[in-house]
Amino acid sequence: MITKDFAQHFASEWIDAWNAHDLERILSHYTDDFTMSSPRIADIAGEPSGILRGKDAIRAYWKRAFEIAPNLHFDLIETFVGADSVVLHYHGVRGPAAEVFFFNGDGNVVRASANYQ
Repeated sequence: MITKDFAQHFASEWIDAWNAHDLERILSHYTDDFTMSSPRIADIAGEPSGILRGKDAIRAYWKRAFEIAPNLHFDLIETFVGADSVVLHYHGVRGPAAEVFFFNGDGNVVRASANYQ
């Protein structure tokens, strides 16, 4: 079960890692075989399904995102806690976003889904 303290710590660390543009620090929160879904994947990675699997594929996608948006910065708005998930509501380069993170028993993300207005 996810606790509020865990969720707040994750949110703080995740936002800080993104704002530092530290790709390896960002990826340290995820399992090697995690799945990421986002409508931005179709545009940036050229994957029409909007879904990527595994750190290597997602590392390349996020690296490209940093190249496209060198001023990328996230401002956390709210953190929501679920039984096995956390939702971060934040403001990004293109406006508001909500991202859902599902965790394994070790506290690592196994699946994430980014959602935009």
